[in-house]
Amino acid sequence: MPELPEVETVRDGLARHVVGLSVTRAEVLAHQSVRRHEGGGPDLVGRLAGLRLAAAVRRGKFLWLPLSDASGPTGEALLAHLGMSGQLLVSDAPLPARRHLRARILLGEDGRALDFVDQRMFGYLAVSELVPTSDGLPGGLGAPDPWLPAPVAHVARDLLDPAVDVRALARAARTRRTAIKRLLLDQTFVSGVGNIYADEALWRARVHHARAASGIAERRLVDLFTAARDVMTEALVVGGTSFDALYVNVNGESGYFARGLNAYGREGEPCPRCGTPLRREAFTNRSSFFCPRCQRR
Repeated sequence: MPELPEVETVRDGLARHVVGLSVTRAEVLAHQSVRRHEGGGPDLVGRLAGLRLAAAVRRGKFLWLPLSDASGPTGEALLAHLGMSGQLLVSDAPLPARRHLRARILLGEDGRALDFVDQRMFGYLAVSELVPTSDGLPGGLGAPDPWLPAPVAHVARDLLDPAVDVRALARAARTRRTAIKRLLLDQTFVSGVGNIYADEALWRARVHHARAASGIAERRLVDLFTAARDVMTEALVVGGTSFDALYVNVNGESGYFARGLNAYGREGEPCPRCGTPLRREAFTNRSSFFCPRCQRR
């Protein structure tokens, strides 16, 4: 599933290629892909017609494009979640129907196309009301104003957000008795971290995934959250992590951070730090990859 670096890569592409353009026409080809939009496909198409995509914003794994008309912001946004295999692809002109094309939005006078492609159908699009953030700060990366879509209101800020204080996050983690990896994956505590970057951060900080957060020293937790921020920043530089064709950027290109992974997916390989064979354990319907020597429980 795309995690923060992959979704941020897509957001950056949208900011460069579609922001400022107006919707000339939209088409929904699979109503399952607009299941979260009240009124379904026809209503979503009608709500987008003639509106301008004013910005490209992300919080955690959610993306949205605030909408505006001739008089200014409408108070709504086109919200997107990529699910497991969703792709937002931009082309200068509409291409023949792509495989797994679920929705198409035509933009600007030149007919630029924004396609929503989703093989597994866990992602979705919706037009959502924008609500103020509780702290009055910008709603997410790329947001000029303190607003975010109502379905995103429960999602915590992520580690690339300038408003996040890793020391405060570490102090809050010390009050939780849950396993530290479960806390890293809790999008209401800190958003954007998924299985890949959780394992990489835990390896870098030498912390075992099943240790209780409350039993880890604040200094180690600061190191852990800093490691998570660093590894996701590094992944951003190379476009994220792609293991197959399901995750690509808006130009259809894969990311290359898989080549730089130290722990995730490397069961049986020597730990890059100490040489001990890496292990894999089942963890809450996922797999955790770790070094049994560097990351003692």
